[in-house]
Amino acid sequence: MAPIETRLIPANGLYFEVEQCGYGKRLALCLHGFPECSYSWRYQIPLLADQGYRVWAPNLRGYGRSSRPSKVAAYHTDHLLADIAALIKASRCRSVLLIGHDWGAALAWLFAISKIHPLEGLIIMNVPHPALFLKSLKTWQQLRKSWYILFFQIPWFPEWLLSRRNACLLGKTIRYLAVNKDRFPPDVINVYRRNAAQPGALRAMINYYRALFRELPWHRYHGYLPLIEVPTLMIWGEEDLALGKETTYGTERYVSDLTLRYLPRISHWVQQETPEQVNGIIIEWLARKKLKPSHPVAQR
Repeated sequence: MAPIETRLIPANGLYFEVEQCGYGKRLALCLHGFPECSYSWRYQIPLLADQGYRVWAPNLRGYGRSSRPSKVAAYHTDHLLADIAALIKASRCRSVLLIGHDWGAALAWLFAISKIHPLEGLIIMNVPHPALFLKSLKTWQQLRKSWYILFFQIPWFPEWLLSRRNACLLGKTIRYLAVNKDRFPPDVINVYRRNAAQPGALRAMINYYRALFRELPWHRYHGYLPLIEVPTLMIWGEEDLALGKETTYGTERYVSDLTLRYLPRISHWVQQETPEQVNGIIIEWLARKKLKPSHPVAQR
């Protein structure tokens, strides 16, 4: 098994803390969500490296030891997408498998829609296509689940509340949302608490939501949207308390080559809560779509 190394990668005028594993010229770029970090991909990094990819799991801007701009405008989606493009360029790989969960999945959707860089494949976990999410916000059912987005628009108070007692409430929230809480023992929760308790970290993390609300990009995703023609795998934990399963209905209208797998009795934290199932689905999909290298990648 290739070792996992941590590197600081310069990209888009910032530095990104990246967990790196594997070798070769095919990049698997794993984008984490809120309020997590690159650690959320701990079960998938070795798997993807074993499948022949060079795997990069960065801490997105504001997270971990990655650069942490202070202004809300620095977390505009245009900057976040530019980060992804710059990381791909920094990898010098010739093909890209883009993988995202939560905020990382939202960015992965936007990256594919915008066709910023060619992709060989797209893997999405527990975030609907932007057009379907906007449609869902017209329903009371989803609005009720998305209350926290409005709460995060309040200045300073959300980060103060979540940061108290070394981000104790944040840790409790992650565990509360999980179905199989055995996957989130204290040592796992403490990784996320320590990450969030760093000076300015929670403000940066919440600024993603503030920037999204202020930029009001909604008009981009109403009406016509280019069809995503990249082979796309969507994995969905059905017991997601923040996003309803119904937000996935109709995804095939926006993706020409879609594989959608629902996992019952699994929460929003899908790749951490049932890594065996998720990894099996990924391996099967890579083989079926012939994305897996036909020969082992030579190690350096």
